[in-house]
Amino acid sequence: MSNGLDYGSMMHRAMRGLIKEVLEQVADSGLPGEHHFFITFDTGHPDVQLAQWLHDRYPEDMTVVVQHWFDDLRVLMDGFHITLNFGDAPEPMYIPYDAIITFVDPSVEFGLRFETHDIDDDEDEAELDDTPTETKGDAEVVSLDQFRK
Repeated sequence: MSNGLDYGSMMHRAMRGLIKEVLEQVADSGLPGEHHFFITFDTGHPDVQLAQWLHDRYPEDMTVVVQHWFDDLRVLMDGFHITLNFGDAPEPMYIPYDAIITFVDPSVEFGLRFETHDIDDDEDEAELDDTPTETKGDAEVVSLDQFRK
């Protein structure tokens, strides 16, 4: 399907644009009401910037909570800077949008999950499964059950 429309990539760009817009509003006005975010990201992404001790502790992925205490939220074109509190120690970090795995706001039961699939794996799945390949997108809405209080 090399000549077709790449809906998965288009959906990822749109979802990342949504995250950027949400973070811009929070940077400008703060978190409204009960809104807060669980953001899971790939700590191995080459553009992620975080303290070495955090990378050592979370070598694959990490979930941060943007809720009660955060500082210096700066939203850029390709990612965002934020300082979060880890045991009364402020730690600055930079998270590129394309390193984000999940973005969840449990206060309104909203969530996004970004998935990548190896092309060969997708082709093998298509051979084994009779469902149309168009339904196997790269983006999906994440279940919020794991984040419920």
